[in-house]
Amino acid sequence: MADLILTQEKHGVFIITLNRLEKKNALSTKMYRQLCQHFTYVDNNPNIHCLLIQGNENCFCAGNDLQDFIESTQGGELAALDFVNILKDFSKPLVAAVAGAAVGIGTTLLLHCDMVIAANNSKFKLPFTQLGLCPEAGSSLLLTQLIGQSKAFELMVLGNGFTAEQAEQYGIVNQVCQPNELLAIADKIASTIAKLPFDSVIASRKLIRQANISLIDQAIKNEANEFSRLMNTAACKNILAQFFN
Repeated sequence: MADLILTQEKHGVFIITLNRLEKKNALSTKMYRQLCQHFTYVDNNPNIHCLLIQGNENCFCAGNDLQDFIESTQGGELAALDFVNILKDFSKPLVAAVAGAAVGIGTTLLLHCDMVIAANNSKFKLPFTQLGLCPEAGSSLLLTQLIGQSKAFELMVLGNGFTAEQAEQYGIVNQVCQPNELLAIADKIASTIAKLPFDSVIASRKLIRQANISLIDQAIKNEANEFSRLMNTAACKNILAQFFN
């Protein structure tokens, strides 16, 4: 069985590659645990100055593996929430390279990134209410700050999909490129960041984010409470049951 997550370390950059392509890189509990380990390793390694997360030129992340997610929550597992909290507290520059599917957590994790490069084949979607659930990973705060309440409602409640070009307009994405250029461009950006004076980069990043620290923490707690409650409602259970049938 192929490794679900591949890693590489080079010139101060740690690269995480999601490698569950047959499932469009849908995240399982095992993958969340590995992501937690990798992010923690990067945060504690003084030789790594930037983290790059990517899929390939055709797929980034189709969100949660729903079957695994249901089983893990029933068993009391909180690996997804553990990852969200590690993502929230991550102290080093984070770059993402996005292509194809970017669904649910595949979009909301981008709101925690410092730079996002997207191929023009990217398809973003936040299908929370269609599953009987609510926003997660601090997206109720972070996306609303970017695009305002009305547009955030459209994307997170109606669940309307959006393109890479729209994501760039919304401020989620820094740059749109061709799929065959994506990984090279993201790698160059991450390498450029890693070569900058590290203390200066970390101080600047901290200052940019300082006003939101307590707000994000509270938003994630509020979302987690509502998400847990909604998971146990008849509406959510019926929707998920129909999905698997």
